[in-house]
Amino acid sequence: MIKKFAVLIVLCAACFGHYDQPYARGQGSSQPTAKTKSGIDQDIQLLRKDIRSQKKQLIAANLNLTADQATKFWPLYDQYTAELSKIGDQKTALIKEYADQWGTMTDEQASSLMKRSLAVDEQIAQLRIKYMPMFSQVVPGQVVATFFQLDRRFQGLLDIQLASQLPLVQDQN
Repeated sequence: MIKKFAVLIVLCAACFGHYDQPYARGQGSSQPTAKTKSGIDQDIQLLRKDIRSQKKQLIAANLNLTADQATKFWPLYDQYTAELSKIGDQKTALIKEYADQWGTMTDEQASSLMKRSLAVDEQIAQLRIKYMPMFSQVVPGQVVATFFQLDRRFQGLLDIQLASQLPLVQDQN
């Protein structure tokens, strides 16, 4: 399993690598170009689709579900993932807003972005709380716990990779 996560980190690094380029320190203009902005939307959609596919494969490889459990688990997983994707849309919008404002961001804008980012984190936690009993009805408790461990690990890896690619607010000046 460690090797699978290492491969995933490399994949994420390759996919998210373009985010630091337009905003990195010492690279001339701190503002992204129009071409970069239009390309980011498409890149994000493709990346998110690929990440969802990789995540599902990783979870399938590590849960060891019986055929009966899989029949019940995967439709609920797809429902969970659809709701998580909607929250991901909010996170993506915040990242794009951050990118748009970086270089001219005021204290108020920085505070607003941070508050909304924390609200997104809270929504993810609430979604997990909502789905835990649902998953517990279709698979044993150890499978549920393992699923949420994998889900959190996966999200944590993505969050770390993304955070490492975004410049710090104070570096805009």
